[in-house]
Amino acid sequence: MAKVIGSVVSTQKDPSLVGKKLMIVQPIDSNKNPIRSEEIAADSVNAGIGEYVLIVKGAGARKADAKNKDNNRVRDVNDCSIVGIIDRFDK
Repeated sequence: MAKVIGSVVSTQKDPSLVGKKLMIVQPIDSNKNPIRSEEIAADSVNAGIGEYVLIVKGAGARKADAKNKDNNRVRDVNDCSIVGIIDRFDK
């Protein structure tokens, strides 16, 4: 889980990141307290700044958005993706 705290604009990047919105996320625990360092995540669900989101890392992040327009697999350098927006926390 993480909170979106900003965005990044990059005009020069790996081709697999072209067209993807890059967001700054702060990983959090279930009490919404920050853990670890901030990260950059590719946004596949159109999250906004201030929203709490679900993130995946590693192979899961690459598979979250790893197809191009022709439905073919493409090389993806992404290591962190936003895959969901959290509506509420129930503990």
